Formats: sequence, structure tokens, C-alpha cells
Amino acid sequence: MRSREEVEATLRTAKLSPAELLPAAQCLSFGPGAAGAGECCLLQLEPGLCAQLEAGASLVIRGEKDEQAVLCSKDKTYDMKIADTSNMLLFIPGCKTPEELNADEASGTVIHSQIAGFSNNYWELRRCRPKLKKLRKLLMEDPYEGPDSGKDQTSTVSHYTTEDLLSMVQASEEEVMHQLQVLDACKIKGYWRILEFDYEMKLLNHVTQLIDSESWSLSKVPLRTCLEELGPLEPTEMIEHILLSYGRKYTDDAGEVYFEMREDKICRAIAQMLLQNAVKFNLAEFQEVWQQSVPEGMTTRLDQLKGLALLDKNSRPETIFLLKVEDLPEDNQERFNSLFSVREKWTEEDITPYIQDLCSEKQTVGALLTKYARSSMQNGVKVYNSRRPIS
Repeated sequence: MRSREEVEATLRTAKLSPAELLPAAQCLSFGPGAAGAGECCLLQLEPGLCAQLEAGASLVIRGEKDEQAVLCSKDKTYDMKIADTSNMLLFIPGCKTPEELNADEASGTVIHSQIAGFSNNYWELRRCRPKLKKLRKLLMEDPYEGPDSGKDQTSTVSHYTTEDLLSMVQASEEEVMHQLQVLDACKIKGYWRILEFDYEMKLLNHVTQLIDSESWSLSKVPLRTCLEELGPLEPTEMIEHILLSYGRKYTDDAGEVYFEMREDKICRAIAQMLLQNAVKFNLAEFQEVWQQSVPEGMTTRLDQLKGLALLDKNSRPETIFLLKVEDLPEDNQERFNSLFSVREKWTEEDITPYIQDLCSEKQTVGALLTKYARSSMQNGVKVYNSRRPIS
């Protein structure tokens, strides 16, 4: 244990004047059980995360053995990366910073502190996109084909609860729950399921035919009557789910529940149904069949198909084919490789729906294109092609 005289002798050796320093001196020594490098981990938190943790919130590290670990708060996801430091980081319980030392501390005070451990690196967090591709992949292992399929009784595929999905998907709870809504997933017997597309279209067709036969306004479809009329055909919870998926729920002044049907989403689903059975479709013929296939009163527009289908304006006649953004890779470079293998040159307008979801909080489509593509002019229009050869 150093005395005050030893501290002052050290200061004289270092040619430091005690008058220029705080009156108290802290002497550090390694404790008998001090943890070495690798035994302790430091995590650097942004102020908001630190405040959440101090308020009693939890932070969860997620990732399976073959995945890069991420840290999740209730609503955000962060990449975890080790940052090395040239300065040794010491863990000192009860250590006081200069701001915490009392300026009126009696002159000559010596505070003895023991080092509990040390490290040469720390974990650094960077906000990242939630890795949600796996969520759809898990749910698509066994899509729900309806109560009459019999497949559920014979299937050996696992089904997933909320807890299962949170433990397997690298995203925060809020991000997972939001994506389940985006995927139009529903709970069946306690498990999250996605409807098989043909069964989903069958349910939607029941609803749109009923709307047509009853001459209802598309903005005022009554829930109770739908359940009464379609209940004998399909489970009522499935009828309500399809209304929730393709409509906006509201209650009128009398307390009756109605749905305002979403024109763009219904037109998009019917387009997918038409396109999935053809490699390429003559654009003019497709537009005619598509308009004839949607419920009366709805208008089809090509901008309803962003991220679902791609036009080939260079072919004669012009064609359209299915290209779903959800089927593309999640990794940025792999996504661009996949897109450039489909088409060598893209306009910004055409490629934006297929890379928009890759943008982080402060990143734009333009920044992504600058990093992963090369621009040139073609017939007066700026186009983008790959920076690297595509095999």
C-alpha cells in the first residue's frame, strides 16, 4: 500500500507539480482474483440503449452457431463487432473519475483501488437491418392449406410459436411482430402460419364474390354478414383473417364492424396469381386479362406491381414476368448479383423496388447504387450495371 510520501516521490520523478493536480491520489493494484483478457467482455452502448438497460429493460444476443451474433433491444437490431484498443482497459469497482473526486478532499488523501480485471478490446454495436428473411423461410416450410387438406395431420414439419421465432430470428421483438403482419401471418392453434397462396386466393375470391353479389361498397364490407354467409364454406377465423389482410378494419357509429378493402393489394394478389403460371406474359394481353379478373369497381395499374413483377420494354411485343423481392437474397452484394444476372442494365426506377429494403436508416438508394453498381448513359437514360463480372 503506497503512502503519501511514495506518491509524491513518484510525482517528483515524473516532474509533475502536486499543486497542479487534485489533492487526492488513487493508487491502483491488481486484486488476487483479477480476471485476465478474454475472461471479461466490455460492451459499448449508445446513451439511449444504456438508459433502457438502467431502467430495467433487457438486451438479447441472438444468432445460431453459423450466424454472426446480433444484439437486440425491444425494437432495434445491432451488429456486434470486436474493436481492439491499444490502451489496456481496466475494471476498477468503486473507482472515482476526476469529476467525482471532491475538490475539497483533504490534502494528502490516498485512495487504494483494486483492479478486478482488464481487457484489450470491447464489443462495438452498429445499428443494422433486422435479418428477417429467415422468418419467411421458417413459415414457408409448411404453409397452411386449409382445414380440408389433411396435410396438417400427416406433416412432420415443425410449427413455431412467438417464442420459437424470437429465439431463431435475428431481429428485435417489435421488428419480428411487424414482419409477421407484413407477411399476413396468423396464429392457428397457437402457432404462426402463412396461408398457402392458392388457399389465400380461394378465401379472397369468396369475399370478393360476396361483395359483388350483395352490391356492397368496397369501402363498407360488413364483418358480421361475411361471417354468416361464408362461415359454412370456411372457418370464420380464416374469413376474418383474409378481411384483415386485404382490408382496413373500422367501426361505425352504431358499433358495427366494417372493412374498407385495399384496392392496390387485391389487384397485386390477382396479378401474382395470373403471372405465376407463365414464364413471360405479353404485356398488353396481361393488362387486359388482369383488369377483367379484379372485382368490379377496381382499377389495375402497373405501379401496383412494384417489387412483384418486371417489365421487359425492349422485347417486341413488350412482356412482363414475375420477380418477387422477397425471393431475392438478403445480403447486399448477393442481391445485386442476383438482379444483374436477371438483367444486365437497370434504370433507377426499375431497380429501386428491389433494393429499397436494403437501405439502412441513413442510407439512400442512390448511395447503394454508387457502392454496388456502375452507371452509364444509354439512349439518354442513366442505367446501372454490375461492378464485377456476373457468372
